[in-house]
Amino acid sequence: MKQEQIRNVAIIAHVDHGKTTLVDQMLRQAGVFRENQTVAERVMDSGDLERERGITIMAKNAAVRYGGCKINIVDTPGHADFGGEVERILKMVSGVLLLVDAAEGPMPQTRFVLERALALGHRVIIVINKVDRPDARVYEVCDEVLELLMDLDASAEQLDSPILFCSARRGHASLTPDDAGADLTPLFEKILSHIHPPEGDLNGPAQMLVSAVDYNDYVGRVGIGRIERGVLCAGQEITVVSHGGERPPRRAKVAALYVFDGLRREPAPSAAAGEIAAFAGAADITIGETVCCPSAPEALPFAEITQPTIEMTFCVNDSPFAGREGKYVTARHLRARLYRELLRDVSLRVSDTDTAEAFRVAGRGEMHLSILIETMRREGYEFQVSTPRVLFREVDGVLQEPMEQLVADLPDAAAGAVIEKLGARRGELLSMHPVGSRTRLTFLVPSRGLFGYRGEFLSDTRGEGIMHAIFHGYAPLKGEISRRVNGSLVAFESGEAVTYGLYNAQERGVLFIGSGVKVYAGMIVGQSARAEDMSVNVCKRKHLTNIRASGSDDALRLTPPRRLSLEQSLEFLADDELLEVTPQSLRLRKRLLSHELRMKAKKSANP
Repeated sequence: MKQEQIRNVAIIAHVDHGKTTLVDQMLRQAGVFRENQTVAERVMDSGDLERERGITIMAKNAAVRYGGCKINIVDTPGHADFGGEVERILKMVSGVLLLVDAAEGPMPQTRFVLERALALGHRVIIVINKVDRPDARVYEVCDEVLELLMDLDASAEQLDSPILFCSARRGHASLTPDDAGADLTPLFEKILSHIHPPEGDLNGPAQMLVSAVDYNDYVGRVGIGRIERGVLCAGQEITVVSHGGERPPRRAKVAALYVFDGLRREPAPSAAAGEIAAFAGAADITIGETVCCPSAPEALPFAEITQPTIEMTFCVNDSPFAGREGKYVTARHLRARLYRELLRDVSLRVSDTDTAEAFRVAGRGEMHLSILIETMRREGYEFQVSTPRVLFREVDGVLQEPMEQLVADLPDAAAGAVIEKLGARRGELLSMHPVGSRTRLTFLVPSRGLFGYRGEFLSDTRGEGIMHAIFHGYAPLKGEISRRVNGSLVAFESGEAVTYGLYNAQERGVLFIGSGVKVYAGMIVGQSARAEDMSVNVCKRKHLTNIRASGSDDALRLTPPRRLSLEQSLEFLADDELLEVTPQSLRLRKRLLSHELRMKAKKSANP
């Protein structure tokens, strides 16, 4: 297609503001699906984890045709931990649709992604979504978005961005908040009129920046990006150049070339400047590299990706139950899998440690790393992870730590408890204002102060609170923060948990396991009611005699155990504890399994 007939647009927003739902309706109304075709909701969320959690983790490409033009659409993640996906994807497009919830208004991730789009000079179409919500604040949210644009030093052209009012679930859009609209025609028309066609010299030597990488069992690695110059053809000889010279230039061949049509990749003989295309043939292509014509090997600048702020240690499972449930259990398997993840995730950092069985993995947040852990366990990997820890840095001799901007939307009655808890975690209250019948609090909190807080927050707000945090910057160390108030209940001996042993142990705290679960000495079976750890024998059976007493044989009643999810397990971990991850189980354990060794270590630490 000619460049004038192409529009490249990304959809950006805070998590759960309706990006993927809007793409669903755009695909439907552009005729991508047959009338009688059964299509799942959030069709762009292709991964199992994305569907289960209702979030977008990986950016996805699609294309629709409207009014004689092809609109390439990129659906981006909304969660702050996957912001690296958004930062690199914005290099592929010429404009963005900024979705804002009509009730919540601009949230932390809205500011982050909008700032990146404005810095690249992209044109913006503001879409106020969910205008049919009963608690919608359409006019107030419009003012808040314009204030955000001014805060981010938007240009005069960007400040004059058009505003549309939309209900993505119903597939309606209009130019005025009072008119519900019949379909998404106003949105399509605005994309064609407001977003510029891509620019690029059609007659120059071919050049393409790889912004995403996929894998196919038949053709191997697939590089995805926008062609910046010239024409790329199937079968063409190319040179792959790294930005900054990290790797020497190398030759390859375009074995297959694809363009996007609906949700599919269609084989194409060639693709010209301005088109978003995918190609196979370069076996070791990575994100940020430039594909060039051999006669003009020039690297294109790549977006600077925000550095990781949280680190964990991944190590080989050495518990007594090691190797029973996993398919890949050795250090070689673990190392290969972690380094393979680097090829796809530009925000991740992996490095070796002093031992061959442990690796340091750094990411953007707890969600970022927990998704990697869950993905690996579903692939059959068995390993152990340490408690998350923040990455400090030293500036002019001053130790600094990462800070998060936290926005909490909660019932008025819970505001006092949340302010008190975050104050104890060195949080600083920046603003407090009513939003409808609720209160919105904005804090600046050290990243380490948020470890393990989400569960407390849900308890304090009785499950009605919503909190989101995004990296704000580095600041001088705030001081000591107590991570966990309660200790752990630790199994004293190996065996199978029985009702009699659990009944006696439940008086000392909250149990994480039920009867019939196999345990080993040093495994954590619950949370202690006290500040220190307590050893309990959950395998202890009742001593049987031939003497019976009144009431001794009454049924023992156990309190239902508290089952921890992966995120809750990571939040619970203390510095001397590990999480054992297998395809079937999550087990908390002490680093030192022996009770005697733990007592000696505690005595030497506190002489």
